[in-house]
Amino acid sequence: MTIEFPAYEPQIKTIDQKPQIWCLVRKKWVAFTKEEWVRQNWLNYLIHVQHYPASLMAVEKEIHLGELKKRIDILVYKNSIPWILIECKEQEVPLSEQTFQQILTYQTVIQSGVLIVSNGNDTKAFQITGTQIQPITQLPKYQ
Repeated sequence: MTIEFPAYEPQIKTIDQKPQIWCLVRKKWVAFTKEEWVRQNWLNYLIHVQHYPASLMAVEKEIHLGELKKRIDILVYKNSIPWILIECKEQEVPLSEQTFQQILTYQTVIQSGVLIVSNGNDTKAFQITGTQIQPITQLPKYQ
């Protein structure tokens, strides 16, 4: 799947000599990392291009995998249920089998209808129907 991210000029500032970026969904300053750059571009795309409501998005939501606590990057809800789960990686990190296994592990808890893994340059998306996982070439419309 090819995602054409729109031009994006995020709010960036330095706090205690560390760069910070304003999160469009969390409405707070967060550490400006390479992965956060990809996450914020995705949020900008989902809100301004796909017109998904920001109020229905969770960012870095904590989940429990047995005794482990993990954080998922982006979760979009629809009709109060998980709809799209997005795992973001730094741009230099290739999408690998490990990346897919990570999102599939999160899926055991989340049970969303669409899974996306992205490093900002490369994006793979899948529709989940029952036990079937099918690649998709475009994001579903929010209606």
